[in-house]
Amino acid sequence: MQQDKVKVELGGISASMLGCLWGRAQVSKEYSSLFYDEKAIELVEKIDYDFSTNDVPFEDIWFNISGQVNLPEFRLGTLRAKQFDNKVTAYIAEHPRASVVNIGAGLDTTFYRVDNGLIHWYDLDLPAVIDIRRQLLPEPDRVTYIAKSLLDPSWCKDINTEDGVFMIAGGIFMWFERSQVQEFFSMLADNFPSGEIVFNFRSRSDDSVDAWMDMFPPEHLDAMRAAWAEGLKTWWENAPQDQKDKLSDMIATLKIPTKPKGKEWSDIEEWWDQLSAKEKAGAMADFMTFFRGGVAMWALKDASEFTEWDNRITVIDQLPMFKNIPRDSLSAEIRRVMDYSDERRGSSIIHLRV
Repeated sequence: MQQDKVKVELGGISASMLGCLWGRAQVSKEYSSLFYDEKAIELVEKIDYDFSTNDVPFEDIWFNISGQVNLPEFRLGTLRAKQFDNKVTAYIAEHPRASVVNIGAGLDTTFYRVDNGLIHWYDLDLPAVIDIRRQLLPEPDRVTYIAKSLLDPSWCKDINTEDGVFMIAGGIFMWFERSQVQEFFSMLADNFPSGEIVFNFRSRSDDSVDAWMDMFPPEHLDAMRAAWAEGLKTWWENAPQDQKDKLSDMIATLKIPTKPKGKEWSDIEEWWDQLSAKEKAGAMADFMTFFRGGVAMWALKDASEFTEWDNRITVIDQLPMFKNIPRDSLSAEIRRVMDYSDERRGSSIIHLRV
C-alpha cells in the first residue's frame, strides 16, 4: 500500500531547506561515487511539494525556480555537506560518545550518513520545521529534536556535555544580523567551553550580494540570470493575478532607477532585456534580499574576526568551501564554479573551538 505524501507548506528562510534537500538527492543520483544520501532521495519521494515552477506562492519562487532551472547552486550546497561529514567523522573518531548538534537542521540527514552507533544527535530548528521533520523522519534512537530558535539560550541546557560537544550549522548565519551572530557565539562560549563548531560563511569583505556573486565565473552568472528569468516567466504564466501583483509591486521597490512601463509580462520582459549586466546584478541582489525576509547578506574578512568578537573563541581551521573534494566525476560547469569560488575564496568552511 502506497504511503500518503506529507504536505509541506513553508516560506522564507525555512523554505530553503527544500532546495538543500533536493540538491542532496540530485547529487546522490548523479554522482553517487562522490556523495550518496539515501535518506534525501527517500524524503524527496515522500514530500508533497511541487518542485516545478507551477502553482507556488510568490514568496517561494526564488528557491523553487533556482532548483527547477537546474542551476548548480543547490548541488554546491551538497558538497558543503560532504565537508561537514568529514569534520563530524573526524571529531567522533576521537570522541565516540559525543553530542552532535545540528543547528538549523531543517530536513538535513547528516546523522544517517555519519552515525557510529554511539553518538547522541540533536536537531535544532523552529517549531514549524520540527513538526514537519517529525512527520517525515520520526526521531530514531539517540536522536533528540529541539523545537526552538537558535537564538533562544534555553536549548543549550538540553544538550548532554559529558563526552564532548560538536556543532554544525550549514547555510544558517547569513540569515541573521551580524550582532545576532556575535551574541550567538558568545552564548556558545558561555555554555559549551571547549565545544567545537563547523559552519560555512562568505569570506570576502565586499558588502551587499557582490561577494556571493563572486563565487561564480562571469559566464555562469549570465546563464543564471537568463535561466532564472525564463523560470520566472513560466511561473507568471500559471500564477493567479494576486501573485502577479506581488511581483509587480516588488519590482517597483527595486533600487535601480529603471522600471517596467506596465504590469504585463511583456512589460517586465522588455524592461529586463534592456538592463545592463550591472543593473541585472543589482536587481537580483534586491530580489534575494526580499526573499530572505529583508535580511541583507554580510561577509567576514577572515575567521580571525570571531576571536575579536570573543577572546574565548579560537580558530581550528578555515578552508575554501570545496578544498580536497574530488572533481573528476562532476560536470564541467560545477567544476568551474568550484574552482572559481576557491580561487577567489568566495566562501569558506570555518572550524572553531568556543
